[in-house]
Amino acid sequence: MQTRKLADLEVSAIGIGCMSMSQAYGKPDPEESERTLLHALDVGYTFFDTASVYGLGHNEKLIGRVLGKRRSEFVLASKCGIVVDDKGKRGVDGSPAAIQKTCDESLANLQTDMIDLYYLHRRDFNVPIEESVGALGRLVEQGKIRNIGLSEMSSSTIRKAHAEHPITAVQSEYSLWTREPEAKVLGTCKELGIGFVPFSPLGRAFLCGTIETRDDLAPRDLRSTMPRFLEENLAKNVLLLNDLRAMAQKYECAPGQIALAWLLAQGDDIVPIPGTKHLQFAEENAGAAQVEISSEDIERIGAIINSETVAGPRYAESQSISLDPEEEDQENKQ
Repeated sequence: MQTRKLADLEVSAIGIGCMSMSQAYGKPDPEESERTLLHALDVGYTFFDTASVYGLGHNEKLIGRVLGKRRSEFVLASKCGIVVDDKGKRGVDGSPAAIQKTCDESLANLQTDMIDLYYLHRRDFNVPIEESVGALGRLVEQGKIRNIGLSEMSSSTIRKAHAEHPITAVQSEYSLWTREPEAKVLGTCKELGIGFVPFSPLGRAFLCGTIETRDDLAPRDLRSTMPRFLEENLAKNVLLLNDLRAMAQKYECAPGQIALAWLLAQGDDIVPIPGTKHLQFAEENAGAAQVEISSEDIERIGAIINSETVAGPRYAESQSISLDPEEEDQENKQ
């Protein structure tokens, strides 16, 4: 696979998000996940993304157990900052003590002595971002992490963090149907020389064309609570797939490959990390790096599927509590 750079960190042009191997989208399949991880290395993936909170450590342990002997072959990314208490309630803790503790636990789970890219998963509004990033900087000094990343942060927070310690990558949801980073974050990252890593680049599989009714979602699937997958919105959004499928037919590829190719065309500092737990889809996603689409068609599909044409916000209000809005957006709400 072709490679790209997140600041000075070289990775495969498409990475692999590992969360679904442990939680969120239906029942995990450990054997298939193991096959997928190993095969992903064989087909050219060199960028694997996990987090301490995924499966409450299960995901990191899976990667450590399965890929530990091939650690030198890939760039490893993980995250700290989201915590779950004894009652199962999620929260955010960006305090220096929590960051240090979580990192040490992650290193043990991952069976490695260094994490290549370590993100602050969410901003802790009770802790100045400079303090959280300062703690991450000390982990760099200790040799426990190589690069610092931020996840779902506003442009102003990114600037404050980068002034404290160089930031290598920012990770946020970005795809044809989720465009919020285009307002300010992408421009800020480019200005500061920070790479950008879109998660859910396939619209949580919607852009693959495999979800047309709520019956296509597994029981207790995370997507069943998301506004865009509610019945009235999903019926409207499915109509957008007709043009995506037509373009995929034109280029003799899968709809999801068109969606990933569109993202890759937005800049050479963009590295999407589609998540999967199936070997078949890992292969399909990797193939998107070879799909060449005309600039006219890139512009056309972006005009057809975007935040204005999609029905429903990406999160319900209760799911947006830990997000870091732009300062002017916050002022408009007050």
